[in-house]
Amino acid sequence: MVKKHIAKAYLWILLLLLYAPVVIIVIFSFTEAKVLGSWTGFSTKLYSSLFTPSSYHSLTKALLNTLSIALISAIVATLLGSMAAVGIYNMRHRQKRIITLINNIPILNVDLITGVSLFFLFLFLGVSQGYTTVVLAHITLCTPFVVLCVLPKLRQMNPNIYEAALDLGATPWEALRKVIFPEIRSGMITGFILAVMISINDFIVTIFTIGNEGLETLSTYIYIDARKGGLPPELRPLTTIMLLVILVLLLAFNKRIKKKSVDR
Repeated sequence: MVKKHIAKAYLWILLLLLYAPVVIIVIFSFTEAKVLGSWTGFSTKLYSSLFTPSSYHSLTKALLNTLSIALISAIVATLLGSMAAVGIYNMRHRQKRIITLINNIPILNVDLITGVSLFFLFLFLGVSQGYTTVVLAHITLCTPFVVLCVLPKLRQMNPNIYEAALDLGATPWEALRKVIFPEIRSGMITGFILAVMISINDFIVTIFTIGNEGLETLSTYIYIDARKGGLPPELRPLTTIMLLVILVLLLAFNKRIKKKSVDR
């Protein structure tokens, strides 16, 4: 009985430590105070200021850059990762183990090493660093995670349905598109969402591949402003909106997965 109460207390303390900062940001996004922790009354002025084109143009531009990079990177990484997972799944046992190990190295690797490696690679190739190099770096960063999300779905699939589709007259591309992809769709969606989150959250790889052309993402914008001695209060409503969007997406995805399991 005592152990049960201790376990519950530990769980609540852990949840408090994880979510207290988030709750504080959400609460203080509804006040005009520029300093976090100072309440000057309920207000939605920060939200209106966030969506005013003339105000904090650099923050809005950084957000748009972050979202566009995340979406492009996630789409390409999902396609590449899904195709790679299918290829790995159809390899022989020893080859599969070797390639899976190689795929897991970037996941376990320190982001600093990945960022420095890509920086020297682009420098060696003479590629001008900017938007394109950040997108390429994020694709490199996200693709192994997509592979990791898709492989379990391939293992759950009936291994004979692909050959059955070929026997019934389908071309390899048709069998892949109409048989394999529907079976691994949930893994692809999971990989896509994970890739978007990784891209938005990434700072280290981005800072090494962003170049000196004036491009800013949300993470680099926050870093530069923090070094100057402060952050714009508009970041609080922006963070709240992003949290709300992520929560809605997670709830919708979980509801869909639950509905599919009930239908089966």
